[in-house]
Amino acid sequence: MATHAFKGTYTALATPFKNNQVDFDDLAALIEHQIQGGISGLVSVGTTGESPTLSHDEHLSTIKATVDLAEGKVPVYAGTGSNSTSEAIELTKKADKAGVDGFLLVAPYYNKPSQDGLLAHFSAIAEVTDKPIILYSIPSRCGIEISVEVTAKLYEKYKHVCCMKAAEGSCDKVAQYVKALGNEFSVLSGDDGLTLPFMTCGAKGVISVASNLIVRPLVEMVNAANENDFASAQTIFLKYYHFFNAIFLEPNPVPIKYCLKQAGILNSDAVRLPLSSLQDNTKKVLDSLLKEFQIV
Repeated sequence: MATHAFKGTYTALATPFKNNQVDFDDLAALIEHQIQGGISGLVSVGTTGESPTLSHDEHLSTIKATVDLAEGKVPVYAGTGSNSTSEAIELTKKADKAGVDGFLLVAPYYNKPSQDGLLAHFSAIAEVTDKPIILYSIPSRCGIEISVEVTAKLYEKYKHVCCMKAAEGSCDKVAQYVKALGNEFSVLSGDDGLTLPFMTCGAKGVISVASNLIVRPLVEMVNAANENDFASAQTIFLKYYHFFNAIFLEPNPVPIKYCLKQAGILNSDAVRLPLSSLQDNTKKVLDSLLKEFQIV
């Protein structure tokens, strides 16, 4: 399979809840907000989508609903990673049948496999699909990172393993990916606050939490950077920089869900335990920024 070109702004969708159940009406409103803002694609049930606290049935029903609600207007990628290889394979197969355009596979967490283990893990998943796979390296959550060497071996054998969501917090690591893997392999920022710095090193966009709310400006920022208009991109980046940091003052997606409710996009900012509601001081910070941006 030819390499798939990932380029642009992709939203790591929040999963709305009502009475502790997935709220598909609010999900529809959120997806419409994304499409109207010109988003490049949607990532369903990743960390921001609270995948750890969704049952398998909820996981798959949310993916299927996202595919249906997107109506083919934008591609949909499903988070199907796990620290169990067999579980990741099963989730990937079922998401494939649900009609997704590709998959986001986080590094196995908690059990901390070796790099050889990571190679075997991702290879086994790549064998069961020919749709594009985005690897996701986030050592702050997983305790390990995916090495450039493992990424290169995967890409050499499986051309549909063609993108890295880089959340290591390192421009140096992004530069290493770009230099080792070439221009056809895509690197996307996994950290809103580092999107523009990463793009100066060769990243082609972002899988964003902030774009759940602020869609059009982030699309314009990334497009400008991809067109080498870094002056325009910087203006947008600096305008929203404090917001990029503020939505991580408490565990994701608690702050962004609060903002979505304040903006009237979602009816509820409910999260599932063990996540809990925002502290009052964080609400004040976010409310101030939302007023500054004239969102509320």
